[in-house]
Amino acid sequence: MPLTSAGRLTSEARLLARQAVAEFLGSAGLVAVVIGSGIAAQRLSADTGLQLLENALVTGAGLMALILALGPVSGGHFNPVVTLADRVLGGVTNAQTAVYLVAQLVGGVVGAVTANLMFGLPAVTISHRVRSGGGLWLSEALATFGLILLIFALVRAGRTDLAPFGVGAYITAAYWWSSSTSFANPMIDIARTLSNTFAGIAPSSVPMFVVAQLVGTAAAVGAVLLLYPDVGAVAEDAVVRHRTSARPRAEHAAGAEEHR
Repeated sequence: MPLTSAGRLTSEARLLARQAVAEFLGSAGLVAVVIGSGIAAQRLSADTGLQLLENALVTGAGLMALILALGPVSGGHFNPVVTLADRVLGGVTNAQTAVYLVAQLVGGVVGAVTANLMFGLPAVTISHRVRSGGGLWLSEALATFGLILLIFALVRAGRTDLAPFGVGAYITAAYWWSSSTSFANPMIDIARTLSNTFAGIAPSSVPMFVVAQLVGTAAAVGAVLLLYPDVGAVAEDAVVRHRTSARPRAEHAAGAEEHR
């Protein structure tokens, strides 16, 4: 039976609330993985290169798991620039964008506090680790460019089933090929200021990281539109295919399939 206008509105609100919770949990989990594995690596290994390897591998694996677990609800963005790119490409609404961004930022803060507490540290320890310089900013722009291009190329190709593994592998590799260790996420930038540990970043370093990430995102959206002009028809499937409206599931699936 078709939903009434009021019923559809209520269903949309409930769906948006579930998506907000998924983005909150995913963002909190991602930050806890990044900071927690950094603390553990620093405590367990004396060599800096080994610490970075441990941090990278755990972050990539954790990100895969989080997208697999929560992606079917919200798409598994856990990253403001992914949400903003998806908005530009028509995959999310203004309401979703606003809710996702708030959920991601709050989740990131909770994840940082949780990681600190798990390892017996004060809930908040402002990082003193300055990360600044043209090379690092270029690195962040390129790392973010690659991430956004990867996500929407997979979406356009109809291979969103591979996105959790592709994104996790990309971030693991980018820890090493990028001089900045590939934050590629403004939420991560902010959250990591709250932990004066291996994964931390000084608050004064964050603004230019965010600027570089936004530049990389803008360039990536331009490249996606150039390479895949019809990507908007399937942009709502980013990062992985998920429920995007209160329409019955079969109707939604049929509508998405028309764009394949």
